[in-house]
Amino acid sequence: MKKKIANWLRNMASAFERNEHAPTDQLDAEKKSAANLLDEYVSGMPHAQHAIDALAGWNTALPPNIGVVAGNVALYNDPRILWGIEQMGSLEGKRVLELGPLEASHTYMLEQRKPAVLHAIEANRLSFLRCLVVKELLGLHIAKFFLGDFMTWLEERPETYDFIVASGVLYHMEDPVSLLEVMAKRTKSVLIWTHYVSDAAMPKGDPRREVFVGEPEIIERNGMKLRQYRRSYWGAWKDKSFCGGMHDLHRWLEKDDIIAYLKHLGFDDVRITMDEPNHQNGPSFLVFARQTTATA
Repeated sequence: MKKKIANWLRNMASAFERNEHAPTDQLDAEKKSAANLLDEYVSGMPHAQHAIDALAGWNTALPPNIGVVAGNVALYNDPRILWGIEQMGSLEGKRVLELGPLEASHTYMLEQRKPAVLHAIEANRLSFLRCLVVKELLGLHIAKFFLGDFMTWLEERPETYDFIVASGVLYHMEDPVSLLEVMAKRTKSVLIWTHYVSDAAMPKGDPRREVFVGEPEIIERNGMKLRQYRRSYWGAWKDKSFCGGMHDLHRWLEKDDIIAYLKHLGFDDVRITMDEPNHQNGPSFLVFARQTTATA
């Protein structure tokens, strides 16, 4: 037995000696192999930029003090949201719902006003995850993010809100009129930024019309006729930075129809600003609407 152990020890020593005198290129190869991390891991000092880099497709920038490079669009001090809050008044202690938070820039602005409840519902998986990254980096503690369809939430949940923010979502809807209807059931104050169709601002031959599909649809809802214009993303949803709606075919409305239907739904105080008929993607405007009288 002692002889066997001695032989084993000599063999082990010989192996270590061979390893110590291994060719340099072999050692370099082994070091390089050890340095190659598995794909889903990050080495080095933890840093906020690592969290940004973990997800592809960023659209928006974060405040400079965070010290990261994400997207290019700075929405963390968006004048549209500032104007909407000014019209609404204090949000402190209020219940707020944000539809389609994208990457939580507007959520950040809303949380700074200290609402009691701030729900943000996002259907795009990557956008939802980016919201969670921003929540961590900006230290949001009031906002609660949910992944799913906000139409189902509005239709089936019993909650009501003091203020609903719907910036950049109406024109992405398969059925935008239904969105206006369910918002009217859940709040008395709404902020909507949206694109719209206008023959005057966007006449036939305007390149911004090239993405529209077929002829306008005339629908009747609650005794009122509205015009809808079908539109396609034409494959843009394949990009990681895509921030459109859930369905390829979505519908735009005319501005006058949006305003008229909001009033039809009981929003008797309607205020409009930032009407941009020459917006590169299509005419757009910002509307704050409030119900000041009891509805039937």
